Amino acid sequence: MRQEMPRLKGMAIKKKSPDYIHLYFLMQDIKEALNNHAKGSLLDLGCGNKPYKEWYAPLTTESTGCDATQSTEHLVDTICLATALPYNNSNFDTVFSTQVLEHVYDHHSMIKEAYRVLKPGGNIILTVPFTWELHEEPYDFFRISKHGLKELFEEAGFEISYIKANGGKWAAMFQMMLNTVYSTFKYKTVKAKILKMLFLELRFTWLINQFAVWADKKYRDDVWTLNYIVVAKKVE
Repeated sequence: MRQEMPRLKGMAIKKKSPDYIHLYFLMQDIKEALNNHAKGSLLDLGCGNKPYKEWYAPLTTESTGCDATQSTEHLVDTICLATALPYNNSNFDTVFSTQVLEHVYDHHSMIKEAYRVLKPGGNIILTVPFTWELHEEPYDFFRISKHGLKELFEEAGFEISYIKANGGKWAAMFQMMLNTVYSTFKYKTVKAKILKMLFLELRFTWLINQFAVWADKKYRDDVWTLNYIVVAKKVE
């Protein structure tokens, strides 16, 4: 099993945060998907610290969280691999999984397992990054396009309700720029110190966040995106 890792603890995001753009679009689309498609008994697959439980709990009758390792807040109910879920067939009405698929090498088996444990008519809600630097290494294996996601889910037997880009090219460009700038802060050079002052003390990050969200909404083009959300149904 993997060692305990820090995970997202809540849904609050600050406009001066360096990952505000990414979270702004991602959380907006997750909340909409949960409101429209979460129901009954829910499996939070790769749950970590269950940051979205506040949203899905009122919409469901019960929930179970599973992950490959215990979370920092010790909120994982079942420690298991996403490719070998210890649940009966047709056990859940909803499977919910955020930013997990890229960390599962055998991602085909993960989606097939999600299909197996869903009841007929049940929904899966899943998000996955398309543009992001390496993270949680060495357990970071893939980036998958919307076309690859469609094939992956249909191969497992799902009927796609929709696949949506979480933000477009302007969100992706500005978020990646911020990630690049912030990655230099670890160095002790004069250039790094100046950049840190500009982005933290003079609020460059806040200004870029606001402009990026505005530009992405006004000139939406999802040829490039930060993440995708998939909502699909088990129809058999």
